[in-house]
Amino acid sequence: MGSRSRGRHLLLLLLLLHLLSLHSSLLVPWAAVSAAGGGGSGDPYVGVTIGTAVTNLLSPSDLAEFLRAQRITHVRLYDADPRMLSALASSGARAIVGVPNDELLALGSSPATASAWVARRVLPYAGSNSSTPGLIAAIAVGDEVPTALPSALPVLLPAIQSLAAALAAANLSSIPVSTPLPFSVVLDPFPPSQAFFNQSLAKSFILPLLSHLANTSAPLMLNLYPYYSMMQSNGVIPLDNALFKPLPPSLEMVDPNTLLHYTNVFDAMLDAVHVAVKNLNATGGGGGPVPVLVTETGWPSYGDRRAEPYATRDNADAYNSNLIKHVTDKPGTPMRPGAQASVYIYELFNEDLRPGPVSEANWGLFHGNGTPVYLLHVSGAGGFLANDTTDRTFCIASDDADEKAVQAAMDWACGPGRTDCTAIQPGQGCYEPNDVRSHASFAFDSYYQSQGKAAGSCYFQGVGMVTTTDPSEYIPPQHCHFLLIADAFRMSQTTAGHDSCIFPGSKLLSNVTKSDGANTTTAQTSDAEGSAIWRLRTGRETGFLFILRWLLSLSMVLITTNSNFWT
Repeated sequence: MGSRSRGRHLLLLLLLLHLLSLHSSLLVPWAAVSAAGGGGSGDPYVGVTIGTAVTNLLSPSDLAEFLRAQRITHVRLYDADPRMLSALASSGARAIVGVPNDELLALGSSPATASAWVARRVLPYAGSNSSTPGLIAAIAVGDEVPTALPSALPVLLPAIQSLAAALAAANLSSIPVSTPLPFSVVLDPFPPSQAFFNQSLAKSFILPLLSHLANTSAPLMLNLYPYYSMMQSNGVIPLDNALFKPLPPSLEMVDPNTLLHYTNVFDAMLDAVHVAVKNLNATGGGGGPVPVLVTETGWPSYGDRRAEPYATRDNADAYNSNLIKHVTDKPGTPMRPGAQASVYIYELFNEDLRPGPVSEANWGLFHGNGTPVYLLHVSGAGGFLANDTTDRTFCIASDDADEKAVQAAMDWACGPGRTDCTAIQPGQGCYEPNDVRSHASFAFDSYYQSQGKAAGSCYFQGVGMVTTTDPSEYIPPQHCHFLLIADAFRMSQTTAGHDSCIFPGSKLLSNVTKSDGANTTTAQTSDAEGSAIWRLRTGRETGFLFILRWLLSLSMVLITTNSNFWT
């Protein structure tokens, strides 16, 4: 690059320094969002699992902010990634960390390896010198090993024992160590009173495991899916019974041995586990039963129409919404009223990269871009999830819709549909990012809100979709860098009071009466605001700080290199 190019870069740096002095009064830190408590003192809670087979998975820091924004305080990870744990330290969440199946042999055959694993994966985040001693809630060793990797079964219990011993040596015996088992280890689960563990595993593995769990006050971890039980029942289990929907007493499941009525499959499966454990005479540390922790449960929102007809959004919504209410209401089971197990919903994001049946990629509550897959109906259920109510919905352009169809729908909304599209005209607050989908999303939501969110008002010939994520707070990741540059330029041309883009249905809108009696619309801070991706539109001050850092770093790279960066 010649002197002329270097001069332009120096000029850019000087311009940025000028902007810094001009806007220095705006540089204020983001307010931290408090995370809701997870129900301490043994209270049951609802958590989520986080798989990583997701296209463009959020960075660990953005994921931590997303969890905090959604008020999710318990997560299950399938490994112990230091980057993820470091990021979660600021989220207020507690995490079950996992040991992958392919690490079992090393940990189960060498106590020294287990001690090293604890030192590397646990102590930095849970030790006495850690700033977040409560981050790690438990360790899940392997996952469904009896069926997923039966050859590793002989080393599974030794791995659990070695890790527990290493934690005890580090004064961390309060962190329980267990292993998630598949429900298939329980045979003849209905009626629950007749259930028993697979005899090939009962004495050789499950009884020694339960004895260890009892001695260390650790829970029996189980992956429990009423969806699969119903699918495999050949019509014996009613769909409504699997979805926690009420049935007439005549249709309820009744255990003929105990005469207990079961209003849902989930409780029947839990009681089957309780009976199977009792039949092995395994008790907890205080002489009571070994507690059960449901480390996975959920319902797919989409599947093959012929092979998986019950994998629908409505059914997934019904199951997970009712599950959350069930757990937070703390009814327990018919056999153990009041003793409600905590659960982890499988899973946070659709893992679109997972192989297998169509449903395998469709268990998530959210798409990879942070928009909900469906609307949960859990208002008042302990504050779990910040966007869990249909009272706050928006209409946006579908990500996978044809762009020409989106353009045609926007033209209709801004024309015959009589939607006010002024805000997406050049120079207006919602003009950037200047692309069809962003403009259409504003137009669609304007029409949707003007119609009172009536059924069909977000159809737009199939290119519209309803979401509970506020578009004013969310920016698709592909637009983030563009908006940073666009906002930097616009801010250098306008005053600090330039309006941000606020969608018509946004909860960020409030009518405020000025002292002169005029009404204006202002943005308010939401308790669900978090990371840069979700706050760029709503935080002009923060946006500028982020922009400045990004551009300054870019300028320094350009100034100190002679490479032809732009070509």
